[in-house]
Amino acid sequence: MNVRIEVLSPQMIKGLDRKVEKVLEVVPQEHLRGFSKIVVVDTIMEPRLSATQRATLPGLYHPKMAGQSAWAEISLNVLAPKEKFPKRLLTKLALNSNLAQVVLSLIAQHYQLTLSKGVKKTQLEPAIKSYVERHFEKWREREGGLRVRLLKPFKPQLDKLARRLAKKYRSELAKK
Repeated sequence: MNVRIEVLSPQMIKGLDRKVEKVLEVVPQEHLRGFSKIVVVDTIMEPRLSATQRATLPGLYHPKMAGQSAWAEISLNVLAPKEKFPKRLLTKLALNSNLAQVVLSLIAQHYQLTLSKGVKKTQLEPAIKSYVERHFEKWREREGGLRVRLLKPFKPQLDKLARRLAKKYRSELAKK
C-alpha cells in the first residue's frame, strides 16, 4: 500500500487505520498514483475555509502543489461527533460506511482531477458521484456480512421497485 494513513486525532477509534486500508483495497492501484497520504484529524484547520465550513466538512482534498504530492484530510468531529448516548451510538453504527464514503470521495476527486481524461469541469461532480457509488458497492459487498449476502439475489427486484417508486414520486411532485 503506497498511501500512508496518519491518525493525528486523540479520539481513540479502534482499528481506524485498518478500516481506511480496507476501503483503499477496493480502489485500483493506478487510481492512487500521485496520492501520498490520508491524515485523520479532529477538525480540518484550513485557513482559507470559513469556520462553518470547517465545522461541517468531513474531508478535504489537497491537490498536488510544488514540492508536495496530493493528500487528503478526514475530520473525525464530523464523522464521529461527541454527542449524548443515542446520537453517539447511531454515529458509531454508521461510522464504517460514512468513512468509506468520505475516503472514496477524496480518491475520486484525486482521480478525476489528475488522472482522468476528457472530463470537463461542469461534468466533474456527476463523475465523482458515479465513481463513489461504483466503488462503494464493491466495498459493501466485501464488508457487508450476512445481510448483504442474503439480499443479493433480490437486489435487481428491489432496484426495479425503487426506480418505479421514484418515478411515481416525481410524477406526484409534477402534479402539484
